[in-house]
Amino acid sequence: MASFEFGRSLGSGEVIGELQMAWDEVLDHGDEPFDISFPPVRGVHPSLELKAAIVHACDDQNDALLPDSLVDCVIARDTDAGHAQLAAYMTSENVSHLNDAVEHFQLVLDQFPVSHPDHATALTNLAWARLRGYIRNDLQDIDATTSLFRDALALRPQRHPDHHLSLYNLARALNWRHNKKRTAADICEAAQLYHELLPLCPEGTYLRSIVAGNGVDHVISACNNLPIDASDGGIHLRRVILELCPLGHRHRPAALDELAQALQTRFDQHGSIDDLDTSIQLCREAVSLCPEGHAHRDTYLDNLADSLMSRFRHQGKPNDLDEAISLDEEALRLRPVGHEFRDSLLNNLGLILIARFKKRGDIDDITRAISLYHESLTLRPPGHPGRDTTLNNLALTLKTRYDESHVSEDLNEALDWYRESLRLRRLDHPERHTTLLGLSSVLCSRFTETQKNEDIEEAITLCQQSLAALSSLHPDRTLSYWWLQVAYQSRYRIIYDPADLSLAVENFRLASGHTAQGFPRRIKIVWYWVAAAEEHNHASGLEAYTTFFNLFDGHLATRSSTISRREAAAAFHYARSLPVDAASCAIRHVNLRRAVELVEQGRGQQWSLASRLRTPVENLESANPTLARNYLELSKLVSNAAQSSTTITNKAAADRAATEYRILTRQWEAAVAEIRNLPAFSRFLLPPSYEELQAAARQGPVIILIASQYSCSAIIVPTSGDPHHVPLPSITLTDLKILKDRFTRAIRDSSRMNPRESRTDLIVLLRIIWDQIMLPIVDVLEHVLQLKRRSRIWLCPTAAFTSIPLHAAHPFQTKADRSGKEPCLEDLYICSYTPTLSALIRSRQLMKKRVPPSFVAIGQGQPGAGKGKALLAVDSELELVHKLVPATANRTTISGDEAIRAGALSALQQNTWVHLACHGKQDSTQPYDSHFVMRDEHLTLLDIMEKHMPQAEFAFLSACHTAVSDEETPDEAIHLAAGIQFSGFKSVVGTLWEVDDAVAKHVVEAFYRYMFGDLKNGGVMDCTRAAWALNCATHAVKTKVPLEQRMVFVHIGV
Repeated sequence: MASFEFGRSLGSGEVIGELQMAWDEVLDHGDEPFDISFPPVRGVHPSLELKAAIVHACDDQNDALLPDSLVDCVIARDTDAGHAQLAAYMTSENVSHLNDAVEHFQLVLDQFPVSHPDHATALTNLAWARLRGYIRNDLQDIDATTSLFRDALALRPQRHPDHHLSLYNLARALNWRHNKKRTAADICEAAQLYHELLPLCPEGTYLRSIVAGNGVDHVISACNNLPIDASDGGIHLRRVILELCPLGHRHRPAALDELAQALQTRFDQHGSIDDLDTSIQLCREAVSLCPEGHAHRDTYLDNLADSLMSRFRHQGKPNDLDEAISLDEEALRLRPVGHEFRDSLLNNLGLILIARFKKRGDIDDITRAISLYHESLTLRPPGHPGRDTTLNNLALTLKTRYDESHVSEDLNEALDWYRESLRLRRLDHPERHTTLLGLSSVLCSRFTETQKNEDIEEAITLCQQSLAALSSLHPDRTLSYWWLQVAYQSRYRIIYDPADLSLAVENFRLASGHTAQGFPRRIKIVWYWVAAAEEHNHASGLEAYTTFFNLFDGHLATRSSTISRREAAAAFHYARSLPVDAASCAIRHVNLRRAVELVEQGRGQQWSLASRLRTPVENLESANPTLARNYLELSKLVSNAAQSSTTITNKAAADRAATEYRILTRQWEAAVAEIRNLPAFSRFLLPPSYEELQAAARQGPVIILIASQYSCSAIIVPTSGDPHHVPLPSITLTDLKILKDRFTRAIRDSSRMNPRESRTDLIVLLRIIWDQIMLPIVDVLEHVLQLKRRSRIWLCPTAAFTSIPLHAAHPFQTKADRSGKEPCLEDLYICSYTPTLSALIRSRQLMKKRVPPSFVAIGQGQPGAGKGKALLAVDSELELVHKLVPATANRTTISGDEAIRAGALSALQQNTWVHLACHGKQDSTQPYDSHFVMRDEHLTLLDIMEKHMPQAEFAFLSACHTAVSDEETPDEAIHLAAGIQFSGFKSVVGTLWEVDDAVAKHVVEAFYRYMFGDLKNGGVMDCTRAAWALNCATHAVKTKVPLEQRMVFVHIGV
């Protein structure tokens, strides 16, 4: 007879089953394996089934007790004895039984080498005995017990039949160690183990019932109580916890909220709008799971309001501000007078009201905020741990009201509250630095008012104390540098000591270069640096502009999609003029090459970043996979090191973290330097130099038109040599904005006139463009560059210039000798546009990939209800185009019901030449939603940009508004024609405003006749002829097509 028990004692220590079987009964099974199952325990089947087989049948039972069998009998005896003693301990609590059990299990373990198949079982038996003793405080060494379970798991990897048991064992041990030692790493690891374990435990099994019960709930609760960790590892843990809480789980709202808070913290550190949007979604779900009457609804309402306020501060959407106030108002109602946590909501709502006051200027908001803080003070009397926070916020509110109304009483009261808050925040208080800085800001304002030197001296000292209180990697050092520069600038404006201005600039540098702070705040600080440099005409101006673009480029590069990059850019709408202002600054410093570099870097980030996603890292991986992997790994390590430093409070640990961060940064810089040593990567992660940008002028000069608040001018980039500056003293930025509005009215009025009526208003405006803008440029082209007539030129307008039809500039006057009319710009030169110099360079590079031409004409004249009026001339236009395209090209036509989004997109990918006739719409608020109207769905700019068509050559966009810039970011030239060019089409004809399809077909016909006129003589389809063909066509149809419909078509690209 034999008795076995395997693994841990389940339940409360009882033996779950005893197997008794005679040798004759065992031998009856012969050589075939057979199953032995334990009976159910309280209706639940144990997660244990034995697989038995006869390994060796003895002919002589007297020979059965061989040496190995004797050893096995000893092991079995000690194992049984160990379990018996453990069971006795569980019922009697006699420590001697526990000691005996541990001794027996240790003897068994000593008999098994690591390679033995039962070594893991022996480890587990011993570990469970020790854990039972630890739980009852009869044994203390939990670390050794945990190591035993960990060793057993190592011997049972994935796909081992007992892997899930060992996962559970280790998780349980970590739980208990966390209970006693409160080590966060233990509970985090336990959560990961449960996350791996649950899918391995089928429903209805005993193990599933105990895993999904108190064990996992304990881990979830413990993890939800951990401090917020916004590192990648911390957020991964929060996602694990959320997955352990399916819909209906009582801890799901808390898990949602904890993940939301971690993501919002990471957003605060690094500014990724994806993190913030996800945080808001999670908060909304948490609120939805907590209806009226739920104990924690007020908390989740407040947290959602906080996330919405973060997005408001980032994007400025008024709806977020209004909703945040509404949420906190509801939360405050759920915490009526007498509620123990009402004080915290009073503080939070007060901060939101301050934000609305700053946005809308309603004095009632600031008045109510002050009232809320006064109520909060009554709930936080002297001795309350949160009184310092309320005092700080009340002081901030009063300072905000002072900045608006300049009432000295507010400033003095704010000073008193800040001083009291500072008194409560001792040297080791984690937020002491914020009060130091707030007090400094008040003193700066009082210095400006009273000019008392002791105020500004104290303000500077307070900022220096805040720096001393912060570790070298703390993100808020940026704020200390910021308020230091405010103090120095305040003194400079009174005393005019150049040393103060130098110190202010140095602190601008330190603030912008403090990489532990996220991009958004540093970008805004540099914007103020730019303003200060311009105000004081300081030599650091160009440095400030360069720093802004580098940070802005880095910020956008963190975005995962085209849309999110534009949203991130739109958040800095106040800085949209910086590219042209930077160029103006460089021009004033007589550095034209730098002006070209800055205007290109500043205004082409959307396109250059989208292009970067297709090139650098992928190209680097092809050229040197080892360097690519090293660069990506180091980038992540540097980012993680900066994140983790924010939670370190121990000074020694902070010093070690700072050292590690500096080492990693040097390694990252070394990796980038090594990459730049590769032949094709000398400018890896660097904006293009003038020498690189000059490649855009290989086929003719590029004219960059700069519209800045400081000056309007043009820079001509020639085929070789230095750029040429053309001042435009007769026109200002304000003049250009007025000119744009006048053009809009004139075009609208012209569309209602008879085709034969004179367009007097348009003629006047085109004369202004000629006299004040293009004539000075033409003088340089003719007399300095000696550019031959009918040569090609490229116009690259910026800011307000993008809304003006520069190509149509015309003197509309007779020559002095009356020998004829003065030539217009398009008489003199073949004009094309380019969104940026880099866009033109990319198109030229792609020209190397030529394939046999294929032509598709896509038309949709009947888009359907709600999508615009019917375009009656579309079908006849398609027929005309089909006839004019050479038969040598593979020609197809898509129209009517076939002209749908998917079909049009597929046609764009499969053909090298495209003619598109339909409605087009530029979306001024969401330019990537600009679209061509198809029968079913819109074909959007984003649809087109996401396709890479390097073999495409030419597109004629016979639709409205295909080359109109984005109003929010006009310098980016985000429009349909630019998107078509970006996707791979090298040469594009687009439109500036609404097209009259009844007369446009005359331009289309003339264009294609000129485009393909030479093919009869053996020529080939050449997209570089498009600009010339359009120029000839608009001249040829003067008697058929009114002026505004000839001007509407423009050429973009090669």
